[in-house]
Amino acid sequence: MPLQELATEARIAGRNAVLRKLKAGGLAKIFLSEEADVKFANEILRGAERASVPVEMVAQSLQLGRACALSRKTAVAALLKN
Repeated sequence: MPLQELATEARIAGRNAVLRKLKAGGLAKIFLSEEADVKFANEILRGAERASVPVEMVAQSLQLGRACALSRKTAVAALLKN
């Protein structure tokens, strides 16, 4: 399962944190839930394309949250650059 990549300390989760790091150029990969709001998803996808950051789609927000060791859903998570 590709979400195993998120089993690291070098990750962030949540809309605001991911958008800030994306704009700062500090992301290696983004994981976006297919359940995310369309407007938000488009914002993430456009930013990722501009920054040349790969985006991997995840079926469920709860699955993404659990991969980040959270007990709640999250629409987006990302791996930080080293």
